[in-house]
Amino acid sequence: MYFAPAMQRNFFILAFLFWLVAFTATAQKQVFNDIFTDSLTSAQTRKELNELSASEYLKQTFSKGDQSINYRLLLPAANGNQKKYPLVITFHNSTRIGTDNERQLEPLARIWLRPDIRQKYQAFVIAPQFQTRSSNYYPDSVRNCLISKPSEDVHLLLDLIREVKSKYLQIDTNRIYLVGYSMGASTAQNLMNIAPETFAAMVSIAAVPDFVNIKAISQKPIWLIHGRQDHENPYEGSEHLYHALKGNRNLLFTTYNKLDHNQIPIPLLLAPQIPAWLFSQHK
Repeated sequence: MYFAPAMQRNFFILAFLFWLVAFTATAQKQVFNDIFTDSLTSAQTRKELNELSASEYLKQTFSKGDQSINYRLLLPAANGNQKKYPLVITFHNSTRIGTDNERQLEPLARIWLRPDIRQKYQAFVIAPQFQTRSSNYYPDSVRNCLISKPSEDVHLLLDLIREVKSKYLQIDTNRIYLVGYSMGASTAQNLMNIAPETFAAMVSIAAVPDFVNIKAISQKPIWLIHGRQDHENPYEGSEHLYHALKGNRNLLFTTYNKLDHNQIPIPLLLAPQIPAWLFSQHK
């Protein structure tokens, strides 16, 4: 049965509200979702976001020694006052690698340009663009899954974050969030493991996991999202991470039973789930 995008959007919002009530009253939780996103809905969703003007994302470059990284910076819509705002770092997937400082603004980064989100969930948003892979994958013979390890450019991001914080004093340092899809989600996990004290929460969509500092992130607010039909970044990796974080009352694991790697983000892009969940988290 086909549902129009508007109907699907209303369904996603209603399901999220029910989940939010349940999640706030429980500990570590895994949610299973049987929604199926057809190719027409996927294309229309991406088109709606890609048609939003990205001119408010300022073009920037950060350099340190012989290293540099391009990034885009979105300021809160009401940046003129003294109110504190969260900082969101959103990471692109491997198809957006480059140097044009454009392609990293994939749909996940464009959520923050939606007029409703721009008004209700105002934030500073950094969207870096990596020139090579930001996260590489290796077999883990102990867990029998892939694991991810960061590139050197990922470490450079900590210096970039410090510079942006020093320039924009309205950034709430207790609400710095990581968001990513695919390679970008693996990068978010890498960075959370490198500097868990810096970040308040993370949304990781279809990642290859990082277990290197599991004890330090064991109580962090983390939302793992994956599709059971994902054979590119296998679903089993997120299952292993979920079990490794057993006892984390701030952990949510959403499984889309019928979605493959390319479909996993679609239900989240035109609904408020990601901003709403992030904004409820703080150090």
